[in-house]
Amino acid sequence: MISQTAEYALRAIVYLAMNPGNAFTTQQISLTTKVPAAYLSKVLQSLVRARLVQSQRGLGGGFVLTKLPEEINILEVLNAVDPIQRIRTCPLGLTAHGTNLCALHKKLDDATAIIEKTFADTTIAEILARPTASIPLCEFPFPDGRTACACE
Repeated sequence: MISQTAEYALRAIVYLAMNPGNAFTTQQISLTTKVPAAYLSKVLQSLVRARLVQSQRGLGGGFVLTKLPEEINILEVLNAVDPIQRIRTCPLGLTAHGTNLCALHKKLDDATAIIEKTFADTTIAEILARPTASIPLCEFPFPDGRTACACE
């Protein structure tokens, strides 16, 4: 449904959101998110251009979120690296159809609209707060509730 690039961007944003206010290098983010560092560097630059992430140079530098996790939604992250494509005109190029989509393409676009709205309505903070048996980016929970997370 979403591209590998979008998945990588979401992993990086979630990692930074789990460590608010802290700057991390591409290498540090790469190790935890399991995204190849060279590719992650390009993804992070797209997030910088979208003003979701800020790059800090020098000692103690790295990448940090520019907004609170409550202010970033999934759609913003996706749009920064690989926007969801809506069907506006006939994908087959049939001139008779133009912007009047057939039933098939209208249904596909309607489904895409629902997904787009769901992503727009879901913040990164909600993702982190949603209780599940797994914690994002963390391998194993300890019996006392701590995690073996590299992000702690």
